Amino acid sequence: MTFQSVNYWKKLPLILLLLVNGAVFAESAQNPSKDNGWWDIPYPQQFDSAELTHKQSFIKVKGNHFVNDKGDTVVFQGVNISDPDKLLRDGHWNAKHFDVIKQWGANVVRIPVHPISWRGHGANEYMKLIDQAVIWANQRDLYLILDWHSIGNVIDGLYQHPMYDTTLSETKQFWRSIAYRYKNVPTIAVYEIFNEPTLYGGQLGDVSWKEWKAFNEEVISIIYAHDTNVIPAVAGFNWAYDLRPVKNEPIDAKGIAYIAHPYPQKTKPPYIDSWENTWGFVAKKYPLICSEIGFVREGEPGAHMPVINNDGSYGPIITDYLEKIGASWTAWVFDPDWGPMMIKDWNYTPTEQGAYFKSVMTKNKHR
Repeated sequence: MTFQSVNYWKKLPLILLLLVNGAVFAESAQNPSKDNGWWDIPYPQQFDSAELTHKQSFIKVKGNHFVNDKGDTVVFQGVNISDPDKLLRDGHWNAKHFDVIKQWGANVVRIPVHPISWRGHGANEYMKLIDQAVIWANQRDLYLILDWHSIGNVIDGLYQHPMYDTTLSETKQFWRSIAYRYKNVPTIAVYEIFNEPTLYGGQLGDVSWKEWKAFNEEVISIIYAHDTNVIPAVAGFNWAYDLRPVKNEPIDAKGIAYIAHPYPQKTKPPYIDSWENTWGFVAKKYPLICSEIGFVREGEPGAHMPVINNDGSYGPIITDYLEKIGASWTAWVFDPDWGPMMIKDWNYTPTEQGAYFKSVMTKNKHR
């Protein structure tokens, strides 16, 4: 294939967009009564809080923990669902999904928004899905963590897989749109700015903590310009595992939390010393959310690096440690297709890890 033809195919989406826009303008000129003018595009609208039937506290940061309006400490324990677009395609984007999560004892649901599905729907249509999640969660007194679910190096624009492809501009615009849309909606407690920053062993370029810190601080300033009643959360390097730079260079912003994803193969047993040195220490000064934890035995559905744990010991060790340091968590993932699965099927039959995390959440349901 020649260089020119490669460029042509790269430019084809732009060419098609121009053709479509040209057709729209032509139709508008022929039919001036049709409301297709670019000058008539409406400004974004905020979510109507009147649709919320249950009064929920705004969750705030106080020292190294979360508190509600009464000042009581809040510890989040819950699940990740799959992307709403995936659930919509499966026919399971519905209130029942949230009913079962509530029955399992969760008090929070993490929603991963993949850049590819955000673009596929378009911001306005995708936010209709988030609107539904807010209403369903509020009715069940569940809180939400919204997660921009990309993996890679957003500074250099290099990513682990096409589903995670985004840009600095798109990421900032996403949070600008979300923060405006859901201003002062207590159901959404946390905005997880970027799911898993990683350089993939050097395959995705290089970025310093200073650059990563500046990026997050800018996004936080965008969020806070719209809404200060929400908690931005920042992940560390190495697929959201390494928060050691926070010791000397914490994010320069108030009211934030930090994120870790300590899957079992990120370090060797007995785990705790490594966890404490790499990310657990953060909980002494700041709120910490392990927004992805999970395990599966080798050879079982969903088994892959770094989630394999063949004796099931990881579950009790991680939840006991997180309880000890007062950290919150959401298990990955409440779906029968994405691994490690918490459910085997759409009858919500628990897997081994699903049964374990369900037992912990049920026990702590009073939180």
